[in-house]
Amino acid sequence: MIREGLRALMSHWLRNPWQLMTLLAGLALSTALWSGVQAINAEARASYAQASDVVGSADVVRILRRDGAAISIADYVELRRMGWQVSPVLEGRLETTQRSWRIVGIDPLTFSGAAPSLFEEEESTQGQGGILYGDPVALAHPDDIAKMPDLGLDLRPADSRPRGSLLMDIAQADRLLGKAGKITRLLLREDQPMGLPDLPDAYRRAEPQVQADVARLTQSFHLNLTAFGLLSFAVGIFIVYGAVGLAFEQRRGVFRTLRALGVPLRQLIALLAVELGVFALFSGAIGVGLGYVIAAALLPDVAATLRGLYGAEVAGQLELRASWWLSGLGMALGGAALAAAAAMYKLAHMPLLSFNHPRAMSLGAASAGRRLAGLALALFGAGLLIAAFGSGLYAGFAILACLLIGAAFCLPWLLAQCLRLAENRSKHALVQWFWADSRQQLPGLSMALMALLLAMAANIGVSTMVSSFRLTFTDYLDQRLASELYLNAANPDQAAEIERFLEAEADAVLPIQSVDLRVGGLPAELFGVRDHATYRDNWPVLQAVPDVWDRLAAGEGALANEQLARREGLSPGDTLPTGDRLLGIYSDYGNAAGQLVISEAAFRDRFPDAPRLRFGVRTSNPEELVEALRARFDFEEDAIVNQADLKTFSLQVFERTFAVTAALNVLTLSVAGLAILISLLTLATMRLPQLAPVWALGLTRSALARLELIRAVCLAAITGAFAVPLGLLLAWVLLAIVNVEAFGWRLPMYVFPLEYLRLGLLTLAAAFLAALWPAVRLSRTAPQSLLKVFNNER
Repeated sequence: MIREGLRALMSHWLRNPWQLMTLLAGLALSTALWSGVQAINAEARASYAQASDVVGSADVVRILRRDGAAISIADYVELRRMGWQVSPVLEGRLETTQRSWRIVGIDPLTFSGAAPSLFEEEESTQGQGGILYGDPVALAHPDDIAKMPDLGLDLRPADSRPRGSLLMDIAQADRLLGKAGKITRLLLREDQPMGLPDLPDAYRRAEPQVQADVARLTQSFHLNLTAFGLLSFAVGIFIVYGAVGLAFEQRRGVFRTLRALGVPLRQLIALLAVELGVFALFSGAIGVGLGYVIAAALLPDVAATLRGLYGAEVAGQLELRASWWLSGLGMALGGAALAAAAAMYKLAHMPLLSFNHPRAMSLGAASAGRRLAGLALALFGAGLLIAAFGSGLYAGFAILACLLIGAAFCLPWLLAQCLRLAENRSKHALVQWFWADSRQQLPGLSMALMALLLAMAANIGVSTMVSSFRLTFTDYLDQRLASELYLNAANPDQAAEIERFLEAEADAVLPIQSVDLRVGGLPAELFGVRDHATYRDNWPVLQAVPDVWDRLAAGEGALANEQLARREGLSPGDTLPTGDRLLGIYSDYGNAAGQLVISEAAFRDRFPDAPRLRFGVRTSNPEELVEALRARFDFEEDAIVNQADLKTFSLQVFERTFAVTAALNVLTLSVAGLAILISLLTLATMRLPQLAPVWALGLTRSALARLELIRAVCLAAITGAFAVPLGLLLAWVLLAIVNVEAFGWRLPMYVFPLEYLRLGLLTLAAAFLAALWPAVRLSRTAPQSLLKVFNNER
């Protein structure tokens, strides 16, 4: 009986291959988008873990200066003479024409004692010995060696090294980075001698937080990616839900016959579960493979985003990790079970003599639409409560979930009301039949239209957010990058000579000095700026006390970027964690870290040893000044950057930052368009009983085909009309709630009607193309196929 039951159930899919394709494609595509996002996240987390190990500080205490300044060789020697067993680490970034490389320098004689496991792999490949005794050696990931420029080093492969990072002797790192003997941090061994004197007041012990810092800073980015993956998965599950529900309605007769022949209800449900489980595993395997392809294509953009926004280095190549492909298979099985839950419930409560007439299906769908509309109202109410009383990034995503799912649940009822209104206002019989027939087709198309609604709303919302960010970011760059030239000196002596030269040649010289410190447990930067009209006229201050620039020049406090102020809950007039008074808050788009700005005099008093190597230069003749500088000084190739090039580079980073979300939006819209195509192909096999009487009354097959095209375009147009306000509301939530919680800044919202019109036309074109094939098939249907409808009462 089990074998015959399975054969009876599988025969449905053999007779309806397009419906089977709908089910498999929905599961495969939704799993692909989800597993692709998880693959990217898994690769990033693995890179963070390697990055924390590369400096041996995953479980080693560090010694830092309290003022945030670099540690000098004299400081290091002083601590060693006092008996403190410390090992120096020099770290920085080396910019080349192709990319940025992370340089880590160590002292091999003392470093291996601080982190004995670091050289286990390298000792087996002459790594440590090469660093100590041979020619200048650097350890790099094998994939990076071919991409590395000539640095005067013997590059040796080490699989444990993260991509984009070089490990070498500290003297070689100092040569490449030009740190003039400055040490980034000291690592403290656990086995310190007894009777040590107290650590001098200028230093502090710091628990290792490299991995924690990166994880905390990038958590919001990866949560955003996961949310997009879930949205894409939801679009696919709507397709699967529609396919499973439609198959259930079509197989009511099969279920009824099997039950009448003695198949127990539990056994029938178990057979359906096995059937769907096999489909889910098959589709999930395909989806995981597609997800690998998607992740491999998007990973370089993600790596550039994380490097640009957070300074986090992520491998540019993808590895097959069990965590994400098992997650993909699990989501495929869970999604299939979720999509089939309603059908299984109906089967468990279905009367033995159930009837599946299309009109009965339509009436049942109308009742289900009202129930879904009621559930949507409940979701909207929950979203309002979360907005009123919730906080944090998860609350923002919960609001988005309530909004999107509630809108999708509302769609069938709204479409039915629009079609009913059009039918009531129609006078011609054919037009009335068109609208009534469209309303009857809603049960089979509603899930595909829900997917289209979500995809369009996501496109509108995200494009509004990105376009608003682009406009704001461009204006912000015009304000922040006010200087015509930016210079980077090689050393302090050259910097002093350049400054003396520019005092006579330039309109103004603005030193750019900064030190790294920690505020609220996270990394931050402290800048010292010269009192000049450039800052007073252009700096994008959002909130400030009266006479903010005069007070800043007098050393009465500091400015903070919006990210730091929001994170610490500060307003102008409050006291910062550094002890300074907050004089104002400025916008700092594109930066996830905290920043503070104090006067140049206050900065030099606090950090007299901080290097003074960067300058902004105001001049009316930048080209002539660049020629004079290059003729006078021996500059590196990228030591002089003009304003236009810097803006171009910043905008390129911006575009790559949002390339991933744009790609995911295109994919979700493509999935929705495919859903409409497959749904229409599936319904085409069920449409003959409704179309044959109209054909018999004199309407030609080509006219019926044209009506099918018009119906698809009309339903897509109505769905698009609902998607526009939903997308704008989605954009507002993204800008006002999610973006603030994720990145720490709030953007103004701009509206782009032409962009929405373009998207609407694209959607209508997709609906037209999706309906074209079924319409062509209908126009070529043989007359005898239509006549056979009248042979029995179907």
